[in-house]
Amino acid sequence: MGWTEGCGGTQGCPMTDTAAPRPSGSRPDASSPAPSWHARPAAREWRCPPPPAEVRAFHNSLPEYAPTPLTEAPSLAAELGVGRVFVKDESARLGLPAFKALGAYWAVHRVLARQPSGAPLELVTATDGNHGRAVARIARRLGQRAHVFVSHGVHPGAAAAIEGEGARVTRVRGSYDQAVRAAADAVRAAGSVLVQDTAWEGYEEVPAWIVEGYSTLFAEVDAQLAAAGAGSPHLVAVPVGVGSLAQAAVTHYRSRDGRGPALLAVEPTAAAPALASLVRGEPLPVTTEETVMAGLNCGTVSRLAWPVLRQGLDAALTVTDADALAAALDLGVLGVSSGPCGAAALAGVRAALTGAAAPARREDLAVGPHAMVVLLNTEGREANPHGA
Repeated sequence: MGWTEGCGGTQGCPMTDTAAPRPSGSRPDASSPAPSWHARPAAREWRCPPPPAEVRAFHNSLPEYAPTPLTEAPSLAAELGVGRVFVKDESARLGLPAFKALGAYWAVHRVLARQPSGAPLELVTATDGNHGRAVARIARRLGQRAHVFVSHGVHPGAAAAIEGEGARVTRVRGSYDQAVRAAADAVRAAGSVLVQDTAWEGYEEVPAWIVEGYSTLFAEVDAQLAAAGAGSPHLVAVPVGVGSLAQAAVTHYRSRDGRGPALLAVEPTAAAPALASLVRGEPLPVTTEETVMAGLNCGTVSRLAWPVLRQGLDAALTVTDADALAAALDLGVLGVSSGPCGAAALAGVRAALTGAAAPARREDLAVGPHAMVVLLNTEGREANPHGA
């Protein structure tokens, strides 16, 4: 495994490490202050175009494809004071322990469709864990090479899993943003292409394909809720890193007629650029700290995601490592394998719907006692050994 210090001033480097105030958060209990919160109820009136229909057809064509489970949790519904709670369990998506393969596989499919036949490509990316493993897996499956830059704080077991997919791994002594810059800087020679799940000026097409790939997850949720006789959700909670999955959620629910669900973004207190940006009203990079929610440890919101999140998110808040770990244990009791990133959705809904601040937050989210809530459990325990 190689080591690098990060980007060396290349023109077009995607991100900066600008220090900025970071919103604080705390455990949602009576003995501590409420977590940070930002709400915009008018978001439910905003509309955007839908994702392309051919994405789900592509995923259906994969031999290993199957919809991931949607598990009902009556005990959580009772705890949260709502009608029904469902957990979308992404702990075994396309043979990997996180949802990221949906975006990576579709984007690589689009990249390769544009390439003339001949020598294999090297697919280059940066990762906090799950995206890099997904790129490495599809590269191996299609006879391509992969070079994955891994940021500081990613568990050695997660990095080893990427190497186990046959990828060349370079560990960066720095943040996720620095790893992204290093990966972008590495794509110089012919035969290499960047497959990154965050966007910046001049690099938007591939990240857009990745976001499109995530749309299959939400189409599955629609079908599974219908089969359960549950109708449409009133609240959907999404863990947020650079914001691409949240962008996909907003695109799905804000591209249909009628008043859609409230969409809640959940970030670690140690890395909350979406909340900081929403409070400021413009993109605001933040300085991050270490967190067990390694896959969410990002300091900059994707350029593509930002305008969509600004318009279409109802609310955002932060949760602590302790809350995410506790939520992961609770989901495990219910039979749902969850790492701390995936469990952030439950931790965030607990912070929003229980405690002293709950009445005002429920009003912001339009969540009553008969509401139906969907939690996106974006990773299993295997994805992030921190939560094991």
